[in-house]
Amino acid sequence: MLAKAVKDVPDADAIEGGWSYEPKWDGFRCIIVKDGDEVELASRGKKPLTRYFPELVAACREHLPGSVVLDGEVVVRSGGPGAQRLAWEALGQRIHPAESRVAKLSAETPAEFIAFDLLALGDEDVASLPFAERRARLETYFADLTKGSPLHLTRVTRDAQEARDWFTRFEGAGLDGVVAKALASPYTPGKRTMLKIKHKRTAEAVVTGYRVHKSGRGIGSLLLGLHHDGRLVNVGGIAAFTAQRRLELIDELEPLVLRDAEGNVEHAETDRSRFSSAKDVSFVPLRPERVVEVSFDQLEGHRFRHTVQFLRWRPDRDPQSCTLDQIDRAPAYDLGEVLAD
Repeated sequence: MLAKAVKDVPDADAIEGGWSYEPKWDGFRCIIVKDGDEVELASRGKKPLTRYFPELVAACREHLPGSVVLDGEVVVRSGGPGAQRLAWEALGQRIHPAESRVAKLSAETPAEFIAFDLLALGDEDVASLPFAERRARLETYFADLTKGSPLHLTRVTRDAQEARDWFTRFEGAGLDGVVAKALASPYTPGKRTMLKIKHKRTAEAVVTGYRVHKSGRGIGSLLLGLHHDGRLVNVGGIAAFTAQRRLELIDELEPLVLRDAEGNVEHAETDRSRFSSAKDVSFVPLRPERVVEVSFDQLEGHRFRHTVQFLRWRPDRDPQSCTLDQIDRAPAYDLGEVLAD
C-alpha cells in the first residue's frame, strides 16, 4: 500500500469516513510475516530483509503471539536518553553481505520495528477490512506486548491540527512528515491511496564534480559541496536528469573540468567505505564555481539524507556563500517522546 505526495495535511472530514493521521517514519518499509516460530521480513519491493536484522527476528519470536502479518517500518535510533533521533545512515549500514558484520551491527546499532497496519491475524485475512477496524485490532493485539521491546505501535490521531503539530515538532527527531489514511478504506497493495506530507526545503550548493552515467553517455549525477570550517565538504548529489539533459550538461560543464598540464582530466574519487568497497566512486572534478539551488527534505550530519532535486542554477550566488550554516534545521526533538505510549 503506497502513498501519493500532497502539500498540506487534509482536513479530517475532507473524505467520506474521515482521515486518520500518523507520523511518517523514515526507515525501511517492511512486512513482518510470523507463523509460529517462523519469521520473515520483506521489503516493499519483496526483497528479503530477514538475515540483516536477526535481533528483530528474535524479538518477533519472543513478543508477538500466534501468527500475524504486520506492515511497518524498520528504524535505528541514535543519541542518549532525552536526545534520540532516527539514524538513517546507521540503518543503511545494516545491509551488509558479511554475516559477522551483520551480527556485530545487530548489537551495536539494533533495529526497531514500528507497526502501522495489520494484514492478517491468526488464520484471518483482515486486509479487506476498513482501516478503522484494522487499527482497532492492531491496538488490541499490541496491548499485551511487553513494554520496552523493540516492537512498537505507531501513534495515530483523527485531529488534523494535532497532525500538523506532529509535522513540525517530530521533524527534530528525524521523522519525515505525516501520513493520512482513509478510515473507511481497505488495504490496497500497490495503489497510492494514502497521502504523505513531507518536509521540503531549499538550499544553494556548489557543484564540485560529476559522475558519468552508467550508459557511458552524459552525466549521471552532479556532486554537491558546502563550505564548512574552511573546506568544501561533500553533502550529496543530484541524479534525476533526462537522457537529453545528461548530454547537454556535459557541454555546459566542460569549461569547468579540472585538467593537468597535459590537458588530461584529473579524475578523482569520493570517500570509499567498507560498505561500498566494490562501488565505482570515481568522478570528474570541476572548479567549484557554479552554484545550484536544490530542494531537499533533511540534512543528517553533513549530508542530505536523500538524493536532492535540481531547481535552478544560481549565477547570482557567490560559491563561498554556500555554507552548512545556511541550512535550515529542525529544532531537536527526542525520538523517545514520539515512541512513548
